[in-house]
Amino acid sequence: MASKVLRAVVLGPPGSGKGTVCERIARSFGLQHLSSGQFLRESLRRGGEVGVLAKQYLERGLLVPDHVITRVMMTELEKRRAEHWLLDGFPRTLGQAEALDRICELDLVISLNIPFETLKDRLSARWIHPASGRVYNMEFNPPHVHGIDDLTGEPLVQREDDKPEAIAARLRKYKDAAKPVIELYKSRGILHSFSGTETNKIWPYVYALLSNKIPPVHSEEEN
Repeated sequence: MASKVLRAVVLGPPGSGKGTVCERIARSFGLQHLSSGQFLRESLRRGGEVGVLAKQYLERGLLVPDHVITRVMMTELEKRRAEHWLLDGFPRTLGQAEALDRICELDLVISLNIPFETLKDRLSARWIHPASGRVYNMEFNPPHVHGIDDLTGEPLVQREDDKPEAIAARLRKYKDAAKPVIELYKSRGILHSFSGTETNKIWPYVYALLSNKIPPVHSEEEN
């Protein structure tokens, strides 16, 4: 491990392969993969004050607002002040980025730029297992049995905002919120952008970038 604690963020629109890239980075470099979606699900299960608050929005089919997600993430990050980590799904807005600034200084921000058509195709083929957050893609990562989660045997669902008619609006909304975040990290000289349509082709460049910051614990070929 490097002597300095490494704090990194992966930014990208829905369907950009953020989760896959984060898993590979975590495996290759021994960083903790901290997912805002996972922490939110855990918060809902525990049923504390923030979990109850988040549940009220989700039950009405609304997005969990900035301040609730920020509280969930700040609580988790406070526990990990001495650890290497990689954030996935946070910060998504300038308000969240400013909250993050108050507790740590980021070393590295990776931004995934994927063409709109590729995102649209990926999202419309995406089905999820709601309880765990496991994601399947009917084209390149389908479940063993159509419509059924591999591990639990429970049914998969397609999110309302993964349906074709909702995708364009969802991607526009992400872009509008993410633009000032990307500009902020670009102005600090810590933003590294990677463009492409396939995660496997982007990955070697991401691996090379990280290798200059922290020694790998697994070689690129193992991923």
